[in-house]
Amino acid sequence: MKVSRRQLLSTTLAAGAALASKRALAKQPVDPKPPAEPPPRSTHGLVVPNGSILPSKVRNGVRVYHLIAEEFSHEIAPGLTVQAWGYNGGSPGPVIEATEGERVRIYVTNKLPESTSIHWHGVFVPNGMDGVAGLTQKAIQPGQTFKYEFVFDRAGTFMYHPHADEMTQIALGMMGMIVVHPRSGERAHARDYVLMTHELMVPIGARRADPLAMNDFNVLTFNGKAFPATESLVAEVGDRVRIRIGNLGPMDHHPIHLHGHAFEVVATDGGTVPASARVPETTVIVPVGTVRVIEFVARAAGDWPLHCHMTHHAMNQMGHAAANLVGADPQGLDTKLSRVVPGYMTMGHAGMAEMSTMRMPQPANAISMVGGQGPHGIIDMGGMFTILKVRDHLRPGQDPGWYVAPATASEASPSDLVGDGITP
Repeated sequence: MKVSRRQLLSTTLAAGAALASKRALAKQPVDPKPPAEPPPRSTHGLVVPNGSILPSKVRNGVRVYHLIAEEFSHEIAPGLTVQAWGYNGGSPGPVIEATEGERVRIYVTNKLPESTSIHWHGVFVPNGMDGVAGLTQKAIQPGQTFKYEFVFDRAGTFMYHPHADEMTQIALGMMGMIVVHPRSGERAHARDYVLMTHELMVPIGARRADPLAMNDFNVLTFNGKAFPATESLVAEVGDRVRIRIGNLGPMDHHPIHLHGHAFEVVATDGGTVPASARVPETTVIVPVGTVRVIEFVARAAGDWPLHCHMTHHAMNQMGHAAANLVGADPQGLDTKLSRVVPGYMTMGHAGMAEMSTMRMPQPANAISMVGGQGPHGIIDMGGMFTILKVRDHLRPGQDPGWYVAPATASEASPSDLVGDGITP
Protein backbone atom coordinates (compact mmCIF):
# COMPACT_ATOMS: atom_id res chain seq x y z
CA MET A 1 0.00 0.00 0.00
CA LYS A 2 1.43 3.34 -1.08
CA VAL A 3 1.08 6.40 1.13
CA SER A 4 1.20 9.81 -0.52
CA ARG A 5 3.21 12.67 0.86
CA ARG A 6 -0.05 14.54 1.62
CA GLN A 7 -1.48 11.57 3.58
CA LEU A 8 1.77 11.13 5.51
CA LEU A 9 1.90 14.82 6.41
CA SER A 10 -1.77 14.81 7.42
CA THR A 11 -1.38 11.73 9.61
CA THR A 12 1.78 13.06 11.23
CA LEU A 13 0.21 16.41 12.04
CA ALA A 14 -2.90 14.74 13.49
CA ALA A 15 -0.79 12.42 15.65
CA GLY A 16 1.36 15.32 16.80
CA ALA A 17 -1.67 17.40 17.68
CA ALA A 18 -3.21 14.51 19.60
CA LEU A 19 0.06 13.94 21.53
CA ALA A 20 0.43 17.64 22.30
CA SER A 21 -3.17 17.78 23.50
CA LYS A 22 -2.65 14.70 25.68
CA ARG A 23 0.51 16.17 27.22
CA ALA A 24 -1.24 19.49 27.86
CA LEU A 25 -4.07 17.71 29.61
CA ALA A 26 -1.59 15.69 31.64
CA LYS A 27 0.04 18.90 32.88
CA GLN A 28 -3.25 20.36 34.08
CA PRO A 29 -3.95 19.88 37.79
CA VAL A 30 -6.68 17.36 38.42
CA ASP A 31 -9.22 18.31 41.07
CA PRO A 32 -11.42 15.32 41.88
CA LYS A 33 -13.79 17.52 43.91
CA PRO A 34 -16.44 19.71 42.28
CA PRO A 35 -16.14 23.45 42.94
CA ALA A 36 -17.36 24.35 46.40
CA GLU A 37 -20.78 25.95 46.47
CA PRO A 38 -20.89 29.44 47.98
CA PRO A 39 -22.31 29.49 51.52
CA PRO A 40 -26.07 30.02 51.58
CA ARG A 41 -27.27 33.56 52.17
CA SER A 42 -30.20 34.52 54.30
CA THR A 43 -33.41 35.16 52.42
CA HIS A 44 -34.33 37.84 54.97
CA GLY A 45 -31.04 39.68 55.47
CA LEU A 46 -30.05 37.74 58.59
CA VAL A 47 -26.35 38.12 59.47
CA VAL A 48 -24.42 35.58 61.57
CA PRO A 49 -21.00 37.03 62.51
CA ASN A 50 -18.33 34.29 62.37
CA GLY A 51 -21.14 31.84 61.53
CA SER A 52 -23.32 30.49 58.74
CA ILE A 53 -26.84 29.61 57.59
CA LEU A 54 -27.78 25.92 57.22
CA PRO A 55 -28.44 25.05 53.55
CA SER A 56 -31.93 23.85 52.71
CA LYS A 57 -33.99 22.73 49.72
CA VAL A 58 -37.69 22.26 49.08
CA ARG A 59 -38.92 18.77 48.21
CA ASN A 60 -42.63 18.34 47.47
CA GLY A 61 -43.54 21.36 49.56
CA VAL A 62 -41.33 20.43 52.53
CA ARG A 63 -38.15 22.34 53.39
CA VAL A 64 -35.34 19.82 53.97
CA TYR A 65 -32.19 20.30 56.08
CA HIS A 66 -29.30 18.05 57.11
CA LEU A 67 -27.41 18.44 60.38
CA ILE A 68 -24.26 16.40 61.03
CA ALA A 69 -23.12 15.96 64.63
CA GLU A 70 -19.35 15.55 64.55
CA GLU A 71 -15.96 16.35 66.06
CA PHE A 72 -13.61 18.84 64.41
CA SER A 73 -10.78 21.27 65.05
CA HIS A 74 -12.06 24.74 65.95
CA GLU A 75 -10.06 27.97 66.31
CA ILE A 76 -11.49 30.17 69.05
CA ALA A 77 -8.93 32.93 68.48
CA PRO A 78 -5.44 33.00 66.97
CA GLY A 79 -3.30 30.97 69.35
CA LEU A 80 -6.11 28.79 70.74
CA THR A 81 -7.55 25.82 68.86
CA VAL A 82 -9.65 23.08 70.46
CA GLN A 83 -11.20 19.79 69.45
CA ALA A 84 -14.87 20.66 69.49
CA TRP A 85 -18.13 18.80 69.04
CA GLY A 86 -20.73 20.57 66.99
CA TYR A 87 -22.78 20.53 63.81
CA ASN A 88 -21.62 20.67 60.19
CA GLY A 89 -18.10 21.65 61.21
CA GLY A 90 -19.15 24.59 63.36
CA SER A 91 -19.68 25.44 67.01
CA PRO A 92 -22.25 26.79 67.31
CA GLY A 93 -23.83 24.97 64.40
CA PRO A 94 -25.31 26.81 61.43
CA VAL A 95 -28.46 28.86 61.97
CA ILE A 96 -31.65 27.13 60.84
CA GLU A 97 -33.72 29.73 59.00
CA ALA A 98 -37.36 29.18 58.02
CA THR A 99 -40.70 30.94 57.63
CA GLU A 100 -43.71 30.64 59.90
CA GLY A 101 -46.06 27.90 58.71
CA GLU A 102 -43.40 25.95 56.81
CA ARG A 103 -43.27 22.19 57.15
CA VAL A 104 -39.65 21.14 57.65
CA ARG A 105 -37.83 17.83 57.55
CA ILE A 106 -34.49 17.80 59.36
CA TYR A 107 -32.12 14.86 59.01
CA VAL A 108 -29.56 14.41 61.80
CA THR A 109 -26.52 12.22 61.17
CA ASN A 110 -24.45 11.15 64.16
CA LYS A 111 -20.69 10.98 63.56
CA LEU A 112 -19.83 11.25 67.25
CA PRO A 113 -18.30 8.40 69.27
CA GLU A 114 -21.45 8.23 71.45
CA SER A 115 -25.21 8.44 71.00
CA THR A 116 -26.99 11.78 70.73
CA SER A 117 -30.35 13.38 69.96
CA ILE A 118 -31.56 16.87 69.14
CA HIS A 119 -34.10 19.05 70.90
CA TRP A 120 -35.80 22.07 69.28
CA HIS A 121 -35.59 24.47 72.22
CA GLY A 122 -38.62 26.77 72.37
CA VAL A 123 -40.23 25.32 69.23
CA PHE A 124 -43.68 23.76 69.63
CA VAL A 125 -43.44 20.33 68.03
CA PRO A 126 -45.36 17.05 68.33
CA ASN A 127 -44.17 15.13 71.39
CA GLY A 128 -42.49 12.43 69.31
CA MET A 129 -40.29 15.06 67.65
CA ASP A 130 -39.17 16.74 70.89
CA GLY A 131 -35.79 15.01 70.83
CA VAL A 132 -35.32 13.73 74.39
CA ALA A 133 -33.36 10.47 74.21
CA GLY A 134 -35.03 7.69 76.15
CA LEU A 135 -38.25 9.64 76.70
CA THR A 136 -39.64 10.75 73.34
CA GLN A 137 -37.33 8.75 71.05
CA LYS A 138 -34.51 6.27 70.94
CA ALA A 139 -31.03 7.78 71.03
CA ILE A 140 -29.29 8.31 67.70
CA GLN A 141 -26.43 5.82 67.74
CA PRO A 142 -23.07 6.53 66.06
CA GLY A 143 -23.47 6.10 62.32
CA GLN A 144 -27.27 6.48 62.34
CA THR A 145 -29.33 9.20 60.66
CA PHE A 146 -32.67 10.18 62.19
CA LYS A 147 -35.48 12.19 60.60
CA TYR A 148 -37.47 14.90 62.35
CA GLU A 149 -40.52 16.46 60.71
CA PHE A 150 -42.83 19.19 61.98
CA VAL A 151 -44.30 22.61 61.18
CA PHE A 152 -42.87 25.86 62.50
CA ASP A 153 -46.24 27.13 63.70
CA ARG A 154 -45.01 30.46 65.07
CA ALA A 155 -42.35 33.01 64.29
CA GLY A 156 -39.51 33.69 66.69
CA THR A 157 -35.93 33.00 67.72
CA PHE A 158 -35.21 29.55 69.14
CA MET A 159 -32.32 27.15 69.68
CA TYR A 160 -31.32 23.52 69.15
CA HIS A 161 -29.10 21.25 71.23
CA PRO A 162 -28.69 17.58 72.26
CA HIS A 163 -30.86 15.99 74.91
CA ALA A 164 -28.45 13.10 75.45
CA ASP A 165 -25.35 13.45 77.63
CA GLU A 166 -26.00 17.18 77.63
CA MET A 167 -23.24 17.88 80.15
CA THR A 168 -20.56 16.63 77.75
CA GLN A 169 -22.07 17.47 74.39
CA ILE A 170 -23.14 21.03 75.13
CA ALA A 171 -19.90 21.75 77.00
CA LEU A 172 -17.93 20.69 73.93
CA GLY A 173 -19.94 22.98 71.66
CA MET A 174 -23.12 21.28 70.42
CA MET A 175 -25.74 24.00 70.03
CA GLY A 176 -27.26 26.29 67.44
CA MET A 177 -29.87 28.96 66.77
CA ILE A 178 -33.18 28.88 64.88
CA VAL A 179 -34.80 31.93 63.30
CA VAL A 180 -38.38 31.64 62.04
CA HIS A 181 -39.56 34.70 60.16
CA PRO A 182 -43.25 35.70 60.23
CA ARG A 183 -45.25 35.16 57.07
CA SER A 184 -46.16 38.83 56.95
CA GLY A 185 -46.42 41.93 59.01
CA GLU A 186 -42.84 42.02 60.34
CA ARG A 187 -41.38 45.48 60.73
CA ALA A 188 -38.47 45.96 58.36
CA HIS A 189 -35.02 45.92 59.92
CA ALA A 190 -31.97 47.32 58.24
CA ARG A 191 -29.72 45.07 60.37
CA ASP A 192 -30.61 41.70 61.87
CA TYR A 193 -27.88 39.82 63.78
CA VAL A 194 -27.62 36.47 65.57
CA LEU A 195 -25.22 35.92 68.48
CA MET A 196 -24.90 32.77 70.56
CA THR A 197 -22.92 32.90 73.80
CA HIS A 198 -20.88 30.01 75.16
CA GLU A 199 -18.42 29.28 77.95
CA LEU A 200 -15.74 26.62 78.20
CA MET A 201 -13.06 25.57 80.65
CA VAL A 202 -9.91 24.99 78.58
CA PRO A 203 -6.85 24.31 80.80
CA ILE A 204 -3.74 26.19 79.68
CA GLY A 205 -2.08 24.22 76.89
CA ALA A 206 -4.99 21.77 76.53
CA ARG A 207 -6.78 21.18 73.24
CA ARG A 208 -10.14 20.11 74.61
CA ALA A 209 -12.62 21.77 76.96
CA ASP A 210 -13.32 20.09 80.30
CA PRO A 211 -16.98 18.99 80.29
CA LEU A 212 -16.87 18.38 84.07
CA ALA A 213 -16.32 22.08 84.83
CA MET A 214 -19.03 23.78 86.88
CA ASN A 215 -17.27 27.12 87.45
CA ASP A 216 -14.06 28.95 86.54
CA PHE A 217 -14.92 28.96 82.85
CA ASN A 218 -11.99 30.72 81.19
CA VAL A 219 -12.98 30.86 77.51
CA LEU A 220 -16.08 32.92 76.71
CA THR A 221 -17.34 33.34 73.16
CA PHE A 222 -19.79 35.00 70.80
CA ASN A 223 -20.62 32.60 67.96
CA GLY A 224 -17.68 30.39 68.87
CA LYS A 225 -15.06 33.15 68.82
CA ALA A 226 -13.29 35.10 71.56
CA PHE A 227 -12.11 38.68 71.03
CA PRO A 228 -10.03 39.70 69.11
CA ALA A 229 -11.41 37.08 66.68
CA THR A 230 -15.03 38.25 66.95
CA GLU A 231 -16.39 39.88 63.78
CA SER A 232 -17.79 43.37 64.24
CA LEU A 233 -21.44 44.26 63.76
CA VAL A 234 -22.09 47.25 61.51
CA ALA A 235 -24.91 49.75 61.05
CA GLU A 236 -25.56 53.17 59.59
CA VAL A 237 -26.85 56.04 61.71
CA GLY A 238 -30.65 55.78 61.73
CA ASP A 239 -30.74 52.03 61.01
CA ARG A 240 -33.10 49.92 63.06
CA VAL A 241 -30.97 47.12 64.52
CA ARG A 242 -32.08 43.79 65.93
CA ILE A 243 -29.71 41.46 67.81
CA ARG A 244 -30.90 37.95 68.71
CA ILE A 245 -28.84 36.63 71.65
CA GLY A 246 -29.02 32.99 72.76
CA ASN A 247 -27.39 31.28 75.76
CA LEU A 248 -26.97 27.51 75.96
CA GLY A 249 -23.81 27.62 78.08
CA PRO A 250 -23.44 25.14 80.95
CA MET A 251 -23.84 27.39 84.00
CA ASP A 252 -23.61 31.16 83.70
CA HIS A 253 -26.04 33.94 82.87
CA HIS A 254 -24.61 36.85 80.89
CA PRO A 255 -25.43 40.55 81.40
CA ILE A 256 -24.87 41.78 77.84
CA HIS A 257 -24.12 45.51 77.74
CA LEU A 258 -24.13 47.86 74.74
CA HIS A 259 -22.27 51.16 74.81
CA GLY A 260 -23.70 54.35 73.37
CA HIS A 261 -27.28 53.15 72.94
CA ALA A 262 -30.42 52.15 74.79
CA PHE A 263 -32.52 49.24 73.53
CA GLU A 264 -35.69 47.33 74.30
CA VAL A 265 -36.12 43.59 74.78
CA VAL A 266 -38.78 42.86 72.16
CA ALA A 267 -38.91 39.05 72.32
CA THR A 268 -37.70 35.92 74.08
CA ASP A 269 -37.76 32.31 72.94
CA GLY A 270 -41.24 32.25 74.49
CA GLY A 271 -42.63 34.89 72.16
CA THR A 272 -43.03 38.62 71.58
CA VAL A 273 -42.86 41.00 74.54
CA PRO A 274 -45.90 43.35 74.42
CA ALA A 275 -44.96 46.96 73.73
CA SER A 276 -46.54 47.98 77.05
CA ALA A 277 -44.07 45.74 78.92
CA ARG A 278 -40.89 47.05 77.30
CA VAL A 279 -38.52 49.42 79.08
CA PRO A 280 -35.31 51.08 77.88
CA GLU A 281 -32.17 49.18 78.84
CA THR A 282 -28.44 49.32 78.22
CA THR A 283 -27.81 45.85 79.69
CA VAL A 284 -29.87 42.69 79.38
CA ILE A 285 -29.34 39.49 81.37
CA VAL A 286 -29.47 36.43 79.14
CA PRO A 287 -30.05 33.45 81.47
CA VAL A 288 -28.92 29.93 80.63
CA GLY A 289 -31.37 28.27 78.26
CA THR A 290 -32.98 31.47 76.97
CA VAL A 291 -33.07 33.89 74.06
CA ARG A 292 -33.30 37.66 74.36
CA VAL A 293 -34.00 39.74 71.25
CA ILE A 294 -33.11 43.42 71.51
CA GLU A 295 -33.92 46.28 69.14
CA PHE A 296 -32.71 49.87 68.88
CA VAL A 297 -31.99 52.64 66.41
CA ALA A 298 -28.31 53.31 65.75
CA ARG A 299 -28.09 56.82 67.12
CA ALA A 300 -24.48 57.94 66.79
CA ALA A 301 -21.41 57.12 64.74
CA GLY A 302 -18.58 55.38 66.58
CA ASP A 303 -17.07 52.06 67.62
CA TRP A 304 -19.39 50.90 70.41
CA PRO A 305 -18.45 47.82 72.52
CA LEU A 306 -20.97 45.02 73.05
CA HIS A 307 -19.89 42.63 75.79
CA CYS A 308 -20.73 40.57 78.83
CA HIS A 309 -20.43 42.77 81.90
CA MET A 310 -19.12 39.98 84.12
CA THR A 311 -15.52 41.19 84.09
CA HIS A 312 -13.90 37.76 83.82
CA HIS A 313 -16.17 36.96 80.89
CA ALA A 314 -14.55 39.72 78.83
CA MET A 315 -11.02 38.35 79.35
CA ASN A 316 -9.13 35.43 77.87
CA GLN A 317 -8.15 32.32 79.86
CA MET A 318 -8.04 33.82 83.32
CA GLY A 319 -7.91 31.54 86.35
CA HIS A 320 -7.31 31.50 90.08
CA ALA A 321 -4.30 29.20 90.24
CA ALA A 322 -1.89 32.11 90.84
CA ALA A 323 -1.45 34.19 93.99
CA ASN A 324 -2.97 37.66 94.16
CA LEU A 325 0.01 40.05 94.07
CA VAL A 326 -1.86 43.35 93.72
CA GLY A 327 -0.25 45.77 96.21
CA ALA A 328 2.66 43.43 97.04
CA ASP A 329 6.23 44.76 97.22
CA PRO A 330 8.29 42.52 94.90
CA GLN A 331 11.58 44.31 95.54
CA GLY A 332 14.38 41.76 95.54
CA LEU A 333 12.01 38.95 94.62
CA ASP A 334 12.99 38.86 90.93
CA THR A 335 16.70 38.50 91.77
CA LYS A 336 16.12 35.62 94.13
CA LEU A 337 13.66 33.71 91.93
CA SER A 338 15.66 34.20 88.74
CA ARG A 339 18.34 31.96 90.26
CA VAL A 340 15.79 29.15 90.14
CA VAL A 341 13.73 30.30 87.16
CA PRO A 342 15.97 32.16 84.68
CA GLY A 343 14.29 35.28 83.30
CA TYR A 344 11.65 35.38 86.04
CA MET A 345 9.79 38.71 86.35
CA THR A 346 7.08 39.46 88.87
CA MET A 347 3.84 40.68 87.30
CA GLY A 348 0.46 41.73 88.64
CA HIS A 349 1.65 43.66 91.70
CA ALA A 350 0.60 46.96 90.09
CA GLY A 351 -2.49 45.58 88.35
CA MET A 352 -3.08 43.21 85.45
CA ALA A 353 -2.93 45.55 82.43
CA GLU A 354 0.76 44.93 81.74
CA MET A 355 0.02 41.24 81.20
CA SER A 356 -1.90 42.22 78.08
CA THR A 357 0.18 45.14 76.82
CA MET A 358 3.59 43.46 77.18
CA ARG A 359 2.60 40.50 74.96
CA MET A 360 4.54 38.01 77.08
CA PRO A 361 5.34 34.62 75.51
CA GLN A 362 2.55 32.09 76.04
CA PRO A 363 2.59 28.32 76.43
CA ALA A 364 1.52 26.45 73.32
CA ASN A 365 -2.21 26.76 72.61
CA ALA A 366 -2.95 29.47 75.16
CA ILE A 367 -4.24 33.06 74.98
CA SER A 368 -4.13 34.16 78.64
CA MET A 369 -4.86 37.89 78.91
CA VAL A 370 -4.50 38.33 75.15
CA GLY A 371 -6.30 41.42 73.86
CA GLY A 372 -6.54 43.08 70.48
CA GLN A 373 -4.88 46.00 68.75
CA GLY A 374 -7.00 49.14 68.67
CA PRO A 375 -6.55 52.58 67.12
CA HIS A 376 -5.10 54.00 70.36
CA GLY A 377 -3.19 50.99 71.70
CA ILE A 378 -4.05 47.57 73.06
CA ILE A 379 -7.70 46.84 73.81
CA ASP A 380 -7.14 44.70 76.89
CA MET A 381 -10.41 42.83 76.53
CA GLY A 382 -11.09 39.31 75.35
CA GLY A 383 -13.70 36.62 75.51
CA MET A 384 -17.31 37.75 75.09
CA PHE A 385 -16.53 41.13 73.56
CA THR A 386 -17.27 42.54 70.13
CA ILE A 387 -17.83 45.94 68.52
CA LEU A 388 -20.84 47.62 66.92
CA LYS A 389 -19.41 49.92 64.24
CA VAL A 390 -21.89 52.69 63.41
CA ARG A 391 -21.13 55.03 60.52
CA ASP A 392 -22.97 57.76 58.62
CA HIS A 393 -22.41 55.73 55.44
CA LEU A 394 -21.19 52.17 54.85
CA ARG A 395 -19.84 50.37 51.84
CA PRO A 396 -21.69 47.05 51.45
CA GLY A 397 -19.65 44.03 52.53
CA GLN A 398 -16.73 46.02 53.90
CA ASP A 399 -15.53 46.54 57.45
CA PRO A 400 -15.35 50.32 57.87
CA GLY A 401 -12.13 50.20 59.90
CA TRP A 402 -11.60 52.20 63.07
CA TYR A 403 -13.73 55.24 63.75
CA VAL A 404 -11.94 58.60 63.73
CA ALA A 405 -13.66 60.69 66.38
CA PRO A 406 -13.74 64.48 65.97
CA ALA A 407 -12.54 64.73 69.58
CA THR A 408 -11.12 62.19 72.04
CA ALA A 409 -10.27 62.21 75.71
CA SER A 410 -6.65 63.26 76.21
CA GLU A 411 -4.28 64.43 78.91
CA ALA A 412 -5.35 67.70 80.49
CA SER A 413 -3.00 70.65 80.04
CA PRO A 414 -1.69 72.66 83.01
CA SER A 415 -3.83 75.60 81.91
CA ASP A 416 -6.92 73.39 81.88
CA LEU A 417 -6.22 72.27 85.45
CA VAL A 418 -5.51 75.77 86.74
CA GLY A 419 -8.47 77.28 84.92
CA ASP A 420 -10.92 74.82 86.43
CA GLY A 421 -9.32 74.72 89.87
CA ILE A 422 -8.26 71.07 89.69
CA THR A 423 -5.35 69.86 91.77
CA PRO A 424 -4.13 66.41 90.57
